[in-house]
Amino acid sequence: MSRPALDTTRAGSRAVETRHATATTPGPRSPRVDVFGVECFAGSLEDATALVVETARRGGGGYACLCNVHVLETARRDPTVMAALGNAQVVFPDGAPIAWVQRRHLGRPQARVGGPDLMEGVIRDGCALGLRHALYGSTRAVLDELEAALRARYPSMRIVASIAPAFGPQADADVELELARLREADPDVVWVALGAPRQELWAARHARELAPALVIGVGAAFEFHAGTKSRAPVWMQRVGLEWLHRLASEPRRLGPRYITTNSRFLARALADAGRRGSRTSPRSPAS
Repeated sequence: MSRPALDTTRAGSRAVETRHATATTPGPRSPRVDVFGVECFAGSLEDATALVVETARRGGGGYACLCNVHVLETARRDPTVMAALGNAQVVFPDGAPIAWVQRRHLGRPQARVGGPDLMEGVIRDGCALGLRHALYGSTRAVLDELEAALRARYPSMRIVASIAPAFGPQADADVELELARLREADPDVVWVALGAPRQELWAARHARELAPALVIGVGAAFEFHAGTKSRAPVWMQRVGLEWLHRLASEPRRLGPRYITTNSRFLARALADAGRRGSRTSPRSPAS
């Protein structure tokens, strides 16, 4: 297991001192909409990016989750996952179907906040503030490609730790060693890519130990930004068909998931739409 690269420049020390000084300042509260038991952020990608950057700058700790259909349906059947979402600082709607349900509740457009897009926006806007980033998850090969890609795109980005944990169950001693390395690196944001719902459970369990850093689970964002996995074309993302591209790319892994969780969510969404329609339809005139 390789050691993380530590950024110990003088400018980095000043940023950390400022962050520690504001760690007790309450972070901004975001508007939220309930989506079948999960309170999801309501706003644009730009709003989400600004919220994460400000929360990381303040240094209050905690964690953020990105909720797609798979995560939501898993949470509805697993109380530990639901608790992880419920205790998050914010849950972003990472999935077009989630945003569609929010749109119906809000009566106005609601954007999807995808993990790769949020990660890039926070890195981009955080460069001017000297935000320090840690990468946790995936494989060493992916992390190496990811670091190279991000440094090429954002030369002033500050990556202070990069850890590829072992796959499968880990001994407590190994987990504690990794947490100690992350604390030593003193990041503002810890990006986690362990897959859902493992990354949500990991964040819920360890975010307090990593404070004042903000922990964010972003799933396949590492591989997309590293270029080791292709993302759907922009037009598919815009019309809510990114899931179809992913299914075509990984049918054996994602096929069973989409058949079960997507069908459950669709049935729930249709039933909810029917209930709302019946409540808003005009009464028939009395005979």
